[in-house]
Amino acid sequence: MEFHELISLRQSDRKYTDKPVKREMINRCIEAARMAPSASNSQPWTFIVIDDIEIKDRVANKTFGPLKSFNKFVPQAPVIIAIVQEKPKIVTELGGRIKNKEYPLMDIGIAAEHICLQAAEIGLGSCMLGWFDEKAVKEILKVPDNKNIPLLITLGYVPVDYKHRKKGRKSLDKILKYNSY
Repeated sequence: MEFHELISLRQSDRKYTDKPVKREMINRCIEAARMAPSASNSQPWTFIVIDDIEIKDRVANKTFGPLKSFNKFVPQAPVIIAIVQEKPKIVTELGGRIKNKEYPLMDIGIAAEHICLQAAEIGLGSCMLGWFDEKAVKEILKVPDNKNIPLLITLGYVPVDYKHRKKGRKSLDKILKYNSY
């Protein structure tokens, strides 16, 4: 598959079948994330794969927004991946303070997209979630209080009749500048 075809295929999928995802496929997605670049090669992440139905359902129920319809699809996903933010290397942490940049969050975003692109390539759907009760999810997953979970990712098979959406993006002339703003 050509790269442009892959990025066109990848979307935030909000409907899943109940077909279990083989751990080999999950591991391929995590391996793709493991290979993601990170500032000073800090690799500031730990991935918690949640495929036990009881634990997955408990986590899924902590993703609903104040209006119950928000993230209502999450319980359908057979897998949720929690990305735990780990402490970066000292040089990355110091550089981030000096430059006022959150390098670990950028790194986690790159790793998360690697998961989603790998999932799309092997026929799985995915969706990144930033809206969830982090405190409750950390408690369920036994994540230490001093760590953060910036993202959850749902993973699974999408129904055959699930519509692939046309991507609505700004035109290139609206987002591209050369040599100055």
